[in-house]
Amino acid sequence: MDFKMNGLMALVTASSAGIGLEIARSLAKEGVKVIVNGRTESSVNKAIASIKKENPSAQLLPLTATLSTRKGCDLAIEIYPKVDVLVNCLGIYEAIGFFDETDESWQSLFEANVMSGVRLSRYYLQKMLTKNAGRVIFVSSESAISPAPEMTHYSATKTMQLGLSRSLAELTKGTEVTVNSILPGPTRTKNVLEFVKNVFPDTPKEEVEEKFMKENRSSSLIQRFIKPEEIGDIITFLCSNKAAVINGASIRADGGLIKTIF
Repeated sequence: MDFKMNGLMALVTASSAGIGLEIARSLAKEGVKVIVNGRTESSVNKAIASIKKENPSAQLLPLTATLSTRKGCDLAIEIYPKVDVLVNCLGIYEAIGFFDETDESWQSLFEANVMSGVRLSRYYLQKMLTKNAGRVIFVSSESAISPAPEMTHYSATKTMQLGLSRSLAELTKGTEVTVNSILPGPTRTKNVLEFVKNVFPDTPKEEVEEKFMKENRSSSLIQRFIKPEEIGDIITFLCSNKAAVINGASIRADGGLIKTIF
């Protein structure tokens, strides 16, 4: 299917690895000029090389910036003042009990998971509304609806993203701009695999995924980790004109993990 996205420019935050990298890869396949973001120049260059290896004609631009800070967001806006698509993918997490979550850890997750999207959307969404075209996506998590007790602060920030996304969508009323959020389930990224391995340190590496799904995410219908590229392709669709009527939505891409209907 031709999504007719050739020539658009997209900023995908935290796109040097994991889900963000696959979002960038998927958008690039559709002819989108993608701004690849990471905290270090080496990580950005490595991600660009990875995409170029299978798609030599990919149009990719580097952005080395820590977008969990105001300074980093200001730098992004200064270098790339205009984008057609903003994918707020930056997110951090840690497994720690609520009583051990310090003020500093709460603030750290809030700055990365919430304020990065707030700062960038505050600028780019206004430009999109003036142009009457654009897409903003927040990459949330199934934890936004099914909070994880071992990640209370993470779950809270992901729930906040849903409210933020819907609130911003209200500003697009009567325009061709849309704002949506997506809720991936457990996804097979390097960081997630390391996280799960730490949960079951005595379990053989090849059995960790199955054990985690059975014991920690038993409600999942697919009973496997989601492939990062599966999330990337869904987001590419949401960013296209084919998804023009999807606005203010929280799209579940969780493998059926969340049981509630609404």
